[in-house]
Amino acid sequence: MATTLIHPTAVIHPGAQLHPTVQIGAYAVIGDNVKVGSQTKIGAHVVLEGPTEIGERNQIFPGAAIGLEPQDLKYDGAPSWVRIGDDNRIREYVTINRATGAGEATVIGNNNLLMAYVHVAHNCLLENSVIIANGVALAGHVHIESKATIGGVLGIHQFVHIGRLAMVGGMSRIDRDVPPYMLVEGNPARVRSLNLVGLKRAGINGESLGDLKKAFQTLYRSDYTFNQAVEQLHLISEHEQVQHLRLFLERSQLPGRRGSIPGRRFHHSQDTEKC
Repeated sequence: MATTLIHPTAVIHPGAQLHPTVQIGAYAVIGDNVKVGSQTKIGAHVVLEGPTEIGERNQIFPGAAIGLEPQDLKYDGAPSWVRIGDDNRIREYVTINRATGAGEATVIGNNNLLMAYVHVAHNCLLENSVIIANGVALAGHVHIESKATIGGVLGIHQFVHIGRLAMVGGMSRIDRDVPPYMLVEGNPARVRSLNLVGLKRAGINGESLGDLKKAFQTLYRSDYTFNQAVEQLHLISEHEQVQHLRLFLERSQLPGRRGSIPGRRFHHSQDTEKC
């Protein structure tokens, strides 16, 4: 059965571990230390280098390149990984690089859609059900939480975190953290509103949605300073979404983080602050 699912022009290293149900298209190249789970489909001219682990039922479209060395001048050849979960769709000419440090990994979770020409750099972490549109470039160490949506043709600065169920508008400049549940767009990027469409599609409504609306008003439409507004989130609700938002914003101010993207209430003179 395996011979009927692998095109005769594909080049497969003897050290690759492929489940018998894996399909491989014409002129694909599968290197050493690559492991691919059941029912995964690998398109024509795909390149997979190891160490790379790919789970079950993924679709990898023609021209994608996964597991190649990171584009990082610090990389010294140490063994590092790409780890990809299940049920992902990785479209044409997506590139996913291995991590930089020994034993580290670039990680893609489950049920993600990476559209054509997306670049995922070293040490990135994408959780689950993330959608990234065409032509997006993620620098190193970017972390995208579950169910976030990233519009097309934009860049995300290294070490940026993007929160759960956030929506980033196309062609934005993302150089700071994107708070969960928010709609962000522009150059410079700003928090414009709650991601109401995404929240409702995710089943967040009623009291939970009302509390998030109160949180948004407190953070971006009140007279509080930003730190005061974050503290006020304790008083709005103990619901999981509001407290996740609060913790995300608190952590975005920690050393080594880039601060969070501000909203419209901040004056231009405050844009240089970590707000």
